[in-house]
Amino acid sequence: MDSSLNYNYKIVRQFAIATVVWGVIGMLAGVFIAAQLAWPALNFDIPWLSYGRLRPLHTNAVIFAFGICGLFATSYYVVQRTCQVRLFSDKLAAFTFWGWQAVLVLAAITLPMGFTRGKEYAELEWPIAILIAVVWVAYAVVFFGTIIKRRVQHIYVANWFFGGYILAVAILHIVNGMVMPVSAFKSYSMYAGVQDAMIQWWYGHNAVGFILTAGYLGMVYYFIPKQAERPVYSYRLSIVHFWALIFTYMWAGPHHLHYTALPDWTQSLGMVFSLILLAPSWGGMINGIMTLSGAWHKLRSDPILKFMIVSLSFYGMATFEGPMMSIKTINALSHYTDWTIAHVHAGALGWVGFITMGSIYYLIPRLAGKKQMYSIGLVDLHFWVATIGIVLYIASMWIAGVMQGLMWRAVNPDGTLTYTFVEGVKATFPYYVIRFTGGALYLSGMLVMAFNTWMTMRGTKNVDVQIAALAAGHATGTRVPVNA
Repeated sequence: MDSSLNYNYKIVRQFAIATVVWGVIGMLAGVFIAAQLAWPALNFDIPWLSYGRLRPLHTNAVIFAFGICGLFATSYYVVQRTCQVRLFSDKLAAFTFWGWQAVLVLAAITLPMGFTRGKEYAELEWPIAILIAVVWVAYAVVFFGTIIKRRVQHIYVANWFFGGYILAVAILHIVNGMVMPVSAFKSYSMYAGVQDAMIQWWYGHNAVGFILTAGYLGMVYYFIPKQAERPVYSYRLSIVHFWALIFTYMWAGPHHLHYTALPDWTQSLGMVFSLILLAPSWGGMINGIMTLSGAWHKLRSDPILKFMIVSLSFYGMATFEGPMMSIKTINALSHYTDWTIAHVHAGALGWVGFITMGSIYYLIPRLAGKKQMYSIGLVDLHFWVATIGIVLYIASMWIAGVMQGLMWRAVNPDGTLTYTFVEGVKATFPYYVIRFTGGALYLSGMLVMAFNTWMTMRGTKNVDVQIAALAAGHATGTRVPVNA
């Protein structure tokens, strides 16, 4: 059969499996460094096992390996199904897979060796950064090329979010990656001082905004209606959500630099836009949750839907907490404490992790040519183990963070500090143990998912799915049709 008559599921399958594999690796690294914070001797006096080298490995593995592999898989699936055409170029799509895996392997080698630019979420040195840019351009060509050759007039809203994330990340990565190489694995930023800090957090916060938010909202607007078998609650709200979000997020970065050398007006501007950001974020959360109107009973028996809906709850929580923490007076208490760690992981574990897992659980059986996962009971077990892990993690870090902030600012009547820094570290110890326990539970859930995926995929080959006839009503884009 002519391959042009089929969807390219091979690339989706490859990225879906990579998502699960890298998820285990990234979360294992996170649990190990969480253990190091409680028991520092676990670095064994080996430089490449030190916290300072493994921590960027953990963040890169979770965001760029687990997270972006999930975005590749879902965006390639959704753009084909909603445009009713095969991907623009199979060869270019295959290049994005192998090119991206090369980036991840190079990161896993160089970061423990200590090769780093020292920038949050942008640690990888210039040769790897160039490879990222090349792969990303290929990704954009495949995605937008597929949009251009679509068989339907309408561009479904999930593709707006995926497309916005792809374009924004390209701009962010290239501008922040401007460096002057001095050797094969060492370079210096082309920006200096406070300008470098401003560019970095324009990039850093928008990595959160466009990778860890916009991309996953693409998943929300396709997979939740599909799994619930209900139309999007308000298609008009989804469009407002998109435009408000992508405009506002770009301005929020300076809130990472409160009380620094950054001009005060810039800090205040970042705070104001962060507060404005609450409106589109909660509008999107409500839109996703209300999509279950008339289908709430499905949550009793569908653990995949549980993952998706609970992810929106964490999205709402994180997008309330973020603007609140951007307020200068609150930031004075929270900054540099584990409260920030709680906030980041409420978003990463609860929002990003759960919507990715739910979407991959949706995809895996379809990519294996089966009706459902090997074990729905294991999907349910994964959900509950991971949920308990998240609660332990973020609750312990909330308490530890507020405690740290209060201890650090406490002063005696004579103006001297009430507590030494070491006393703050000692008081935090039990919360680090609880955090480690929560992380270990979350990792164990990921291992359950890996086993379930293996058993579902075992013995199967790539499934050729014929491109469906144009769905009635699809051209309006007001809902995701059942056969899309």
